[in-house]
Amino acid sequence: MTQAPVTPHGAGTPRGALETAAALRDGELDPTTLAEQTLEAARTTGAQVGAFSHVLEELSLAQAASATRSLDAARRTGTLDRLATAFPLLGVPLPIKDLTQVAGQPFGAGSVLLQGNIAEVTDGVAQSLLDAGTVTIGKTTVPEFGFPCYTEPAIGAPARTPWDLRRTAGGSSGGAAAAVASGVVPIAHGTDGGGSVRIPAACCGIVGIKPSRGVVSPGPYGTDGMGLVTDGILARSVRDAAVGLDLIAREHPGDFMPRPGSAGKGGYLAACDQAPGPLRIGVLTEPLAAHTEVHPAALRAVDRAVELLRAMGHEATPVPAPFTPEQWRTFMPLWTVGAAAMDLPAEAEGRLMELTRWLREQGRRYDGVDLARAVSGVQAIARRTGEAFAELDVVLTPALAAPPAFPADIQQSDGADDFDAQCAFTPWTSTWNMTGRAAISVPLHREQIDGVELPFGVQLGATRAGDDALLLALAAQLEQADPWPLVRTPRPS
Repeated sequence: MTQAPVTPHGAGTPRGALETAAALRDGELDPTTLAEQTLEAARTTGAQVGAFSHVLEELSLAQAASATRSLDAARRTGTLDRLATAFPLLGVPLPIKDLTQVAGQPFGAGSVLLQGNIAEVTDGVAQSLLDAGTVTIGKTTVPEFGFPCYTEPAIGAPARTPWDLRRTAGGSSGGAAAAVASGVVPIAHGTDGGGSVRIPAACCGIVGIKPSRGVVSPGPYGTDGMGLVTDGILARSVRDAAVGLDLIAREHPGDFMPRPGSAGKGGYLAACDQAPGPLRIGVLTEPLAAHTEVHPAALRAVDRAVELLRAMGHEATPVPAPFTPEQWRTFMPLWTVGAAAMDLPAEAEGRLMELTRWLREQGRRYDGVDLARAVSGVQAIARRTGEAFAELDVVLTPALAAPPAFPADIQQSDGADDFDAQCAFTPWTSTWNMTGRAAISVPLHREQIDGVELPFGVQLGATRAGDDALLLALAAQLEQADPWPLVRTPRPS
């Protein structure tokens, strides 16, 4: 496997989302030309890393033409600044994860059962991105129904990290992360129910934010359930992730989960320019979801973050785990019953992938009493975690327990073994889905593993609801103090 060099911050770096938007407004870039170039990159580089389940040329070119008309009108009327405020990413390529529907476009959710399916409605978060004037480019690759932390779909190519094409891009937003990290697009949409934005961000060496519960509404068609799942953003820079969150942070009538506070004046992007502090940061390296060893490089990533944070004037203190992996298993009925509740025909069961079948089988073993106890159990863990971290502003953990994994090491032939391997690989991320607090993965560290340089992310997890802006401000501080590489261009093996 021949590896390409990493492109760092500085000269020659592909434009980020905000830089691309500015170049479009200045006339340096043309929306249609940019869309055509990005579509070509999606078919070439994107195919190498398995980024897209569907490339949407007709829709994307129509969106680019609309962006051109808006920009031309703003130039004629002298309202470009107003346009930039209202539509900060107008004309910018921003793909949508294939667990989210766009009416009239393919919606496969990584499953053979939905092969050839066309969505009839547009989900609310997708509508927000369309209304913002972004150019969709395509639907990004997902594993079957988004369940695992790797992206090995039943149909189509698997998603791979461009740092090492033998290794997974993570999941379930693996295609989105691969598209951003390989330079096809500067920003992408994802969803996160147990780490599905932050895990692939860590595997691919980019930024991934899971917002607080209630910040992004699942309306008008989706429901909150237990509030474990939310939409998020993947990008190469913190500022791009912040402006992406500004686009999708919306409420809808009838939302079950109230939105916790607001981003403040100027939104999440403006928060990146407001240095926080000094903050009380807990350093947690003890695994939460599994009894597993943590790779030394993952721990060195945390050490690197601690050194930087202390130099900025923040307090960083080791903290113990607030619960055991056995107590974490309270989470299981919610996840498996959710899989079992999918309305699929009986004859389709044999066509599902092993992990999906196993999750559904486990879910059918629980009754209403078990589910009620699980809901209470998860809430009790969230309460216990909140009390343990009450004196802290942020908790720092490794993003993953190991380098980006070889798929065979986590995707197992037995569903139970598969789930256990996933827990061992990702023992921290799901806790922030349980608590509903925001969390962000930043690609702070790199190390050579078996002769290949690989990324090691750290996770910053909020301790209070609605502290998304605080996390972004802290992540922006880290990025400014210790900039990370931005793009890894894959080469054929």
